[in-house]
Amino acid sequence: MFEKLRQIEERSHEIARLLADPAVLGQPTEYRRLRKEHAELAAIVERFEAYRSVLNRLAEAQRILADDQDRELRELAQLEVSELTTRQATLEEELRQLLLPKDPHDDKNVFVEIRAGAGGDEAGLFAADLARMYTKYAERRKWKVEVMDSSPTGVGGFKEIVLFLQGRGAWSRLKFERGVHRVQRVPATESSGRIHTSTVTVAILPEAEDVDVQVEEKDLRVDVYRSSGPGGQGVNTTDSAVRITHIPSGVVVTCQDERSQIKNRAKAMRVLKARLLERAQEVQAAAIAADRKSQVGTGERSERIRTYNFPQARVSDHRIGLTLHKLPAVLEGDLDELIDALAAADRAERLEHATI
Repeated sequence: MFEKLRQIEERSHEIARLLADPAVLGQPTEYRRLRKEHAELAAIVERFEAYRSVLNRLAEAQRILADDQDRELRELAQLEVSELTTRQATLEEELRQLLLPKDPHDDKNVFVEIRAGAGGDEAGLFAADLARMYTKYAERRKWKVEVMDSSPTGVGGFKEIVLFLQGRGAWSRLKFERGVHRVQRVPATESSGRIHTSTVTVAILPEAEDVDVQVEEKDLRVDVYRSSGPGGQGVNTTDSAVRITHIPSGVVVTCQDERSQIKNRAKAMRVLKARLLERAQEVQAAAIAADRKSQVGTGERSERIRTYNFPQARVSDHRIGLTLHKLPAVLEGDLDELIDALAAADRAERLEHATI
């Protein structure tokens, strides 16, 4: 670990020199890339400097303890050894976590795809609840929220709704939300008071950049049609809805939320690229970790990750065995306690398998 930390420190110093080079200053793209890398290394270098300082002080305190005959000085040295040993262990743990490979998508924006599963209208209503929950969470974190596409059920729910959340760290915070969310509650239409169980599937996709996914125009079939939806002035009278089929993969994306065909096509293309990127990532992840089951879930769509129990006002995440009796707050977007626990479990699991 020490040698790896020294290499990171040398790289940080090298980048600092490059950032002061007039030739690099004249290349905005390269300059931004280097600044980002330097900022990512800064936290590791800072902790490494603190770690070396603790080791030097610890060595000096241990020398006094071994050689000095002054009783009072030895007592002070013993106290310092105890404190510095604890600090050393803390810094080593922090450095191990900082050295874990960073998810390259952590800072990306995300698409949140919410689909009603088993449960009929009740599943659609819960899909609307989850869409609102993620919207509220995004607002707490000052992220922008955009509805990319939606299929209302007519009773206030959604068969499907796709949100685009734009903000710092969106993927790093929401990637653990992938999977099947289960709700247990008494529907408003249930006269006997019987609890129903319904499911909703949530997919979280990082926004794909052009460097991530290349889509050839010849591989696309684009169909336009008239938007469907509730009656009234909101019904489109032109063919503005867009359906894009990626022929090689069979992936189909529709968008009809905008009145402009051009805007709908642009939105649909962003979603298509994100889905193609996710597909490529799943193939890669399966090849790399076919025999490894993650503690925080694999992201498979069939996996039941969480239960929202309304009668008991509790939320249970089955991957880490965490239950919170604060369902109303969670549905208002108070997700940090759940997400922090999932992120901590993920770090612990990765540290266990790390070769640092």
